[in-house]
Amino acid sequence: MNCPAPVEISYENMYFLITHNPTNATLNKFTEELKKYGVMTLVQVCDATYDKAPVEKEGIHVLDWGTCAGCTCFD
Repeated sequence: MNCPAPVEISYENMYFLITHNPTNATLNKFTEELKKYGVMTLVQVCDATYDKAPVEKEGIHVLDWGTCAGCTCFD
């Protein structure tokens, strides 16, 4: 599966990284990418498709904002 490249957005002193929704199979590479960008908090806005424990083990806090109505997340 080809995933879109992460998109960086900044506003004043805040930085956001918009990414694809990973799976357990792609989680190691995904976590490395998050660390490369210095991500400290990951916010899930679609149904979780992975185990968040390995991400949290790397020191990244995971917030689950639940399912977004009408979400067209990548499969």
